[in-house]
Parts: sequence; structure tokens; C-alpha cells
Amino acid sequence: MGDAKQSEFRKTPAVLLPSKSELTLISENLRLKCTVEEIDGFQEYFEGTMKVYQRINEIPEPQLPVKYPRTPGHRETKDNSWYWRCDITGADTGKLAGKTIGVKDNVAVAGVPMMNGNRQLEGYTPEFDATVVTRMLEAGGRIVGKTTCEDMCLSGTSWTSSSGPIPNPYCPTRAAGGSSSGSVSLVSRGEIDLAIGADQGGSIRIPCSWCGIVGLKPTFGLIPYTGAVPIEMTVDHLGPMTRTVADCALLLEVLAGYDNGTDPRQPPNIVVPPYSSMISKGVHGKRVGILKEGFDGVDEGVSTCVMDAAYKLREAGVVVEEVSVPLHTDGFAIWLPISYGAYTMMMKGNGNGENWKGHYCTSMQEALARGYNLRPHDISLPCKMLAVSCEYIAKNYQNKFYAKAQNINRLLTQAYDEALQTYDVLVMPTLPCTAMELPTEDISVSETLRLTFGMMKNVAPFNATGHPALTVNAGFCEGLPVGMMFVGRSFDDVMVMQMAHAFEKIRDQHNS
Repeated sequence: MGDAKQSEFRKTPAVLLPSKSELTLISENLRLKCTVEEIDGFQEYFEGTMKVYQRINEIPEPQLPVKYPRTPGHRETKDNSWYWRCDITGADTGKLAGKTIGVKDNVAVAGVPMMNGNRQLEGYTPEFDATVVTRMLEAGGRIVGKTTCEDMCLSGTSWTSSSGPIPNPYCPTRAAGGSSSGSVSLVSRGEIDLAIGADQGGSIRIPCSWCGIVGLKPTFGLIPYTGAVPIEMTVDHLGPMTRTVADCALLLEVLAGYDNGTDPRQPPNIVVPPYSSMISKGVHGKRVGILKEGFDGVDEGVSTCVMDAAYKLREAGVVVEEVSVPLHTDGFAIWLPISYGAYTMMMKGNGNGENWKGHYCTSMQEALARGYNLRPHDISLPCKMLAVSCEYIAKNYQNKFYAKAQNINRLLTQAYDEALQTYDVLVMPTLPCTAMELPTEDISVSETLRLTFGMMKNVAPFNATGHPALTVNAGFCEGLPVGMMFVGRSFDDVMVMQMAHAFEKIRDQHNS
């Protein structure tokens, strides 16, 4: 049949023409008081708009590349730290050759089912690889599965994933930490060499602190977020989770760099130094500022452990002094209204939101929209709390506090930057306590929410400001790991890793 004949066929409309009653109802809900004549005009105008949407629906959109063959794998049932097992072998050679990798399940891997810890997305299989996945495969890495994460990644603990809780490897009644809970469990237990985590309020550093491994929230924009489920574009980070600082540096070297505009948060002139060969550079004469406010409200055992660990850096010739950044006390309060932007982007915006240039994962957006519309009640308790809280704030106070918090965040950023003019890194406890108990069925809602978000005072501020922040095991308190966090100047991630590597050597010498 010829093209002329085919063109006569009726096309399924991408957008249906709204009825006059639908437009009238919208007008009433928005309190616009539109007249009958205005409604008639709007409907007539919309007929032309429909043609535009029809054309957009027909033009093929650019896709993220998929470069290495793979099979879909299978759902893991024996170890809840895995969501899905697969086996994707990358290049024959490269910096990650021989390394097994787990990918947090908010990061897309083509052909492998994706859940993001929640029932709304279950059954979705992306047709694209996130940029970090492509980079790891090109570097010779072997991806062996998707790791379980908390429901929509909205939890600092490890019990909200719809597939069930993940216990701490050091104590099964305590949380592994979240939201990168599966990644930390598998790396800590030695099941895999490396893992990808995501960090919006501490979701790499919290679990790594509680499970005794290394976790880096890199400088904002250093690693492209392309192909991952966003929470809030101004606090989203992807980063490495590893057992050693050396592996952290190696993985960062592969992940970092400009992504040709698909992630608009990235400056195009990013320089990726050879992190893995630079971390052993001596830190003699460098200056470490022990952040006084970072120890406020911290359990005594954790505080003592981190303070002792920080002063051990003097053995490497480091100058260690106390420093005060008073605004750090308000860091969590500044981050919280910003993080509530997650509701607009991730829930109402179906994982993509609007108003940013870059690559939108439209199939993921459609899957989330279907899930939210079908079973909104299936989200976790923290997600319900977010939805109710944000709807209340938006209805009564609009976006006032989000905007003001973003403005104040500039002051917080400047305050850290001023301290970092004197000191090469700042140091503090990653978390105020060791791993919390997993909640039981008889625990109250308020106590459950405290367990979910009550550990973020030191980690969340640096999601807002974007400074690189790395946690490394400082030691143990009553048999549980304690994390020490190094924070550095923006895009000076190498200094953060150099200091952590120097401490790692001192710690291991003391333990040998």
C-alpha cells in the first residue's frame, strides 16, 4: 500500500480534546471565574494545541546508549540486599577490570527490572543505561546486580523497602542504614567489590558509617545523575561505596566528568584528575579543622571515637585544630525545606519534574505516573509523611520556605568556604550515633519516623551546599562501626580522599 494511502489512516490522538464541562470545572477549581465565551474560546484554541502535542508524540526522542549485551537475569530471593541479579560484562580491559559491581536500584540498567524500593515502579524495565553504568562497563567493570534501596530512597534507615528490611552486618537487630541499604550490606560483607549509591540527605554516608566502609558524596555535579531517579535536583548526588579509599578513588575516576549536557548541574569544564594515583600523596603540613558544632548532640562514645581518630592524623604531620562554624547548627533546618522539593519533582512530577534542561527519562516517568495513580496508598510511611507535609505547606505557605532556605543556603555555603580557606578539610562524626535498632511492629509512628530521619544533622547540610563529604570507619563503639566524615572544598575531592587515605593507613597500623 502506498504512502499516500497510508496517510489517510486516522491516527490515535496523543491528547484528547477537553470538553467544555472539563474546562469549566478546572476554571472553578482554580477560582478563575471564566465566562462561557472564554471557555468556548479556550476549547477552540486547544484544537491547535493538540496538533503540536501530536507532532511531539511522533518525533523520536534521543536515547541514552546501551553498549554491552546482557540478559534480564532473575529476582533474588535468598539475600534481600539484592533486588535483581544480572551479569553484564563490560570491556575486556580497563580501570575496573575484574571488579564486581552492584548498582543501587534507583539507577537504570537497560533490560534489568527496576523498583526504586517501591511498589509503584515494580514491573518497570528501563530501555537505557544510566551514564554511570555505561562508564563502569566501558572501564571493564562487571555489573552483577541491582541492590535494594529504600522506598523512593526516602529513609536513612533500612526497613522501608517494599521487599523488606536489611539488617546491619555487625548486628542483625540493627539497621544497615539507608537509603543505599543493599549496596552497603553487599560491599561490607565482601559479596561485591564496589557499589553505586545515591545521596540526597546522607544516603551514601549513613549506611557506610553504620557498616564500617568508605562512602563518598562527591562535589555536586562532579558525577552525572543522568538515568537515575531524581529526588530533588539541587541535592541529588551519585557516588562510590567501597571497602577502601583506594577503591573509592578508582571508581570516582571512572564515574566523574561532563556528560555532554544531559545533566545541567555539571559545568562543562570539569577536570577529572587521576584520583587513584594521587591519594597516596603525603598530607604532611595540611590542616584539619575539627568542626565543634559537628559534635553537638553526638553520643559520647561516638564523639570520643571520632575525636581520638582525628587527632591521630598528627602522626602523618597534619595540623589538627578545632574550628567553629556556628551556622552548621542550622544546616539540617536549611536542608529540610529544600529537600521537600522532592514532593514536587519525584511524586507530583513523576520522577522528573520540570524546569531544567537535560535528559528526561520519559519511560520511567510514565511508569511512576501509572503507579502513583493506581495505588498511591502503597508508599511507605516516610513517603506518606512527605506527601502530607508538603501538601499542607504548599496549600498554606506556597513555596516561601523552599525559596528562603535556598537563599540562606548561600550563607551556609559561604560559611563552610570561609573555614576551608584556613583548613584543607573539616572533620566531624558522620552520624550522632551507631546503628539504630530496626523498628518492631509495636513501635509508634512518631518513634518510627525518628528512627528514619533522626541521624542526619551532620550529613544533610552538605547535600544542600554541594561540598564533597567522605565517611571512613574511625573505629568501633560497643562493637558497632563509627564513621568519621571529611568535608572539603568544592571540586577538591582528591584532598578529601588523601586525608581519608592517610587516616586509613594510621588506623590499620594501630590495629595490626
